[in-house]
Amino acid sequence: MFIASIDHLAQPSRFPEHHDDRNQSSTDPPRGRHSLQRSQDIVDHSHQIPGAQEPLKHVVIFGLHSANKGIPELFNYLSSLAPMDKYGSMSGDCDRETTEMENFLKETFGFKNIRDEDIVDGVRSFRLERRIQEISPQAIISFPSKNSSPNCSFSMTAEEIQKWQKSYRVYADKNQHGMSVAFLKHALQGRSASGPQAFLMKFVVRVSTCPILMEFDGRKIPRSPNEQWSHCIKLVSVTGIDFAGRIHDVDDIRTYVTNWADVYEIDSKSRLPRVYNGRDFRRQINSPQGKLNNDKLFEDLKRMARLRLRACDHEKVEIVVETGIGLGVFAGKYIGIDDTVRLFSALAVQEVLKNDGSTYQHIKAVVFALPIFESDLRNGQRNDTFYAFERVFRKEGYQGPIPVLIIDQDMHRLTVAIARQGLRVSELNPADSHGVFGEYWQNRGPAVEEKLALTTLGLLVQHHLINPYVLREENYRLI
Repeated sequence: MFIASIDHLAQPSRFPEHHDDRNQSSTDPPRGRHSLQRSQDIVDHSHQIPGAQEPLKHVVIFGLHSANKGIPELFNYLSSLAPMDKYGSMSGDCDRETTEMENFLKETFGFKNIRDEDIVDGVRSFRLERRIQEISPQAIISFPSKNSSPNCSFSMTAEEIQKWQKSYRVYADKNQHGMSVAFLKHALQGRSASGPQAFLMKFVVRVSTCPILMEFDGRKIPRSPNEQWSHCIKLVSVTGIDFAGRIHDVDDIRTYVTNWADVYEIDSKSRLPRVYNGRDFRRQINSPQGKLNNDKLFEDLKRMARLRLRACDHEKVEIVVETGIGLGVFAGKYIGIDDTVRLFSALAVQEVLKNDGSTYQHIKAVVFALPIFESDLRNGQRNDTFYAFERVFRKEGYQGPIPVLIIDQDMHRLTVAIARQGLRVSELNPADSHGVFGEYWQNRGPAVEEKLALTTLGLLVQHHLINPYVLREENYRLI
């Protein structure tokens, strides 16, 4: 019923002038949570954002009737930010940014790859000659280099990095068969086996305080040591369902695609999809489109959404910034199910917010950062995640207890802007079921997970070879 067509929003909204916080001096007065003195009028459609080529058209707001004081102003402020640069240096391969991160790790910690050793297949292992615990707590560490100009470098103390590392926590769904502390410690070293163990990782959430070093336009965010906004950001690493057809996540296909044996070429010995190039499944010629077990998919998507939102509430997050997890190349376009998967994902999180929102002690609002790209057009029709979420929240008439902002924007830009208001904010990282943070970050590829590793301090705070707290069992929570 919710797949029926829904009218587009008629017009874009009117927003106040954008202020680029990256140009703000560290000596300027902080923009605290009570400084958002902006108009709540967001219904006029004619305003052009200064410096932008066109108005920011794609912004939708729901549930403001139940908003805490300051949320309408916050949404208005976020809607005023300059549009995302979708075709900048981070829009494709990230060779320069990868080299920059490698050089930073070499200069600061003596990073070295280990020859002929992988963490998982295709993921190069490495070691550090110097641990952060061996560096003087008050030592200043700057990204991308100690020689960088202060106005284009992110600086921090060794003590701050240790504090961020100690914040690492894992939240896992205790009701999933096979979920245990022992499994988590095993999987978070990249040792989850294909099939059932990889499937379990869909019900695991990793959280730590994690500063953002640059936005997706590749521009550095200058910071002086001990600036508090960086301490307000929580990176939430979550593995989405993988419908791309890969051997490690074969149980995703077998669990949710009811006719998988008719869709894919089948290996005569294993009776599983035939594997090509060591990883990928291949669709049969003239095979039918995939058919989903809608009930199972919807219930599990709700469990996943409920787990990550509950984890955020445990971490005292006030504003949750989400993006589409598994809704791009992993949504199953190759077998014709991607539209349905996106709609079910939106419906699942919408229902969790509606039903559970009143029980949250800290979460005040949710922001969905869902950039729209030209490639999302199919036969002249929009086929993007933003449109799927807009359709669902509008069709269902969402008026839940947690206000929602859906916006075509860079999630880093949104998250940093929220943190600078003194609000504790989370940002979603689409992780891999192998359990290794940033996994293929040295492959210079375009995937979002790798870009998160290059644009945040995530490697220092969530990678098991760098942060010793990742493998400490006392940091695991079965909830």
